Amino acid sequence: MMDQTDRKILDIIQKEIPIVPNAFEVVAQKAAIDKDDVINRIKRLKENGIIRRIGGSFDSTGLGYYSVLVAAKVAEEDLEQTVTFLNRFTGVTHNYQRNHEYNLWFTFTASSKQRVEELIEFFKQKTGAQEMIPLPSLQKFKIKVHFKMTEDK
Repeated sequence: MMDQTDRKILDIIQKEIPIVPNAFEVVAQKAAIDKDDVINRIKRLKENGIIRRIGGSFDSTGLGYYSVLVAAKVAEEDLEQTVTFLNRFTGVTHNYQRNHEYNLWFTFTASSKQRVEELIEFFKQKTGAQEMIPLPSLQKFKIKVHFKMTEDK
C-alpha cells in the first residue's frame, strides 16, 4: 500500500532525478523527509512492482541515434523465448504482445538506420521470427509520460 509520501516521491522521481552525487538527498529535500527514508521507500516500491526501473529518458534522435518501432510475427510457442532474447539488447527499450498477426511489437534504437536494419535481420535469424517490419516514426509527439500521483494543493 502506498501512502501520500510514497506518491510524492513517485511524482518527484518521474519528473527529474538530478545528475549529482547526492541525488537522493535532493529528492529527500523536495519530499521533506530523510534521505534514508527515500531510499528505503524506493526499494520497497521496486520490490512491490510499483517501480519497474529507474533510468533516464533521452531523445535518441537528438543524440544522433536511429529508433524504430518493430512489428514482428512470431509463432506463439516461440514468443517467450523471443522476448527473452530481445530483452538482452540495450537498444530494445519496450516490447508488447499484441492480439494480432504481428503479435510482438518492440522499440529499438541503434547508432544508425543501417545498424538497425542489420540487427533486425540478426534478430529474425536468431529468433526464428517469420517477419519483422521496421516502422520508423514520421513525427514525434512525446518521449515520456508522467503519471500524476498527488493532487496539487
